[in-house]
Amino acid sequence: MENKVIGIEYTLTDAQTGEQLDSNAGQAPLEFVSGKGQIIPGLENKLMQMSENEKADVMVYPKDGYGEYNEEALQTLPIEQFAGIELKEGMSLYGTGEQGETVQVAVKSFDDKEVTIDYNHPMAGKTLMFSVAVISSRAATEEEAQTGVVGGLAAMGGGCCGGGGCGTGHDHGHSHDHGGGSCGTESAGHSHGGCGCH
Repeated sequence: MENKVIGIEYTLTDAQTGEQLDSNAGQAPLEFVSGKGQIIPGLENKLMQMSENEKADVMVYPKDGYGEYNEEALQTLPIEQFAGIELKEGMSLYGTGEQGETVQVAVKSFDDKEVTIDYNHPMAGKTLMFSVAVISSRAATEEEAQTGVVGGLAAMGGGCCGGGGCGTGHDHGHSHDHGGGSCGTESAGHSHGGCGCH
């Protein structure tokens, strides 16, 4: 059913390794408007079948989550474009995708000449286990249904835009295919033009 506002508490683990990847236990519920693609399909489909106060363990395979790992989603750039950044393997930077959107990238590897960055979503290729509880469920208001923002556009100040992820590991539930683009530091959150990292 579309246009419901669902609030969930969850703990996310890697189903293959058992590593805990994320959790909002003890914090405010993650709220989203159903039918807007804000939550990965494998989780949203199960949540739509659940009632308020119901709990479940939901296994989500890559095809219904963040997609398979794409070896082609790597880009090698001259290290000069990362001047001023203390590079570490696995560190996060922010890149710009083909449509100009800001995407998180990871430093795959580097040497004294080149840096390889990875545009795959950090959870691409992972089978995910969500231990979830539906904390709240209600019909969306007309504004929420139109905008997809919990609480309406007035709630879109700083921080999370309507609970669509904001560091929760859901990232609005979409995997992306990014070919090239620019990158910027994590502190900036946006690229500064070209392919430079400043």
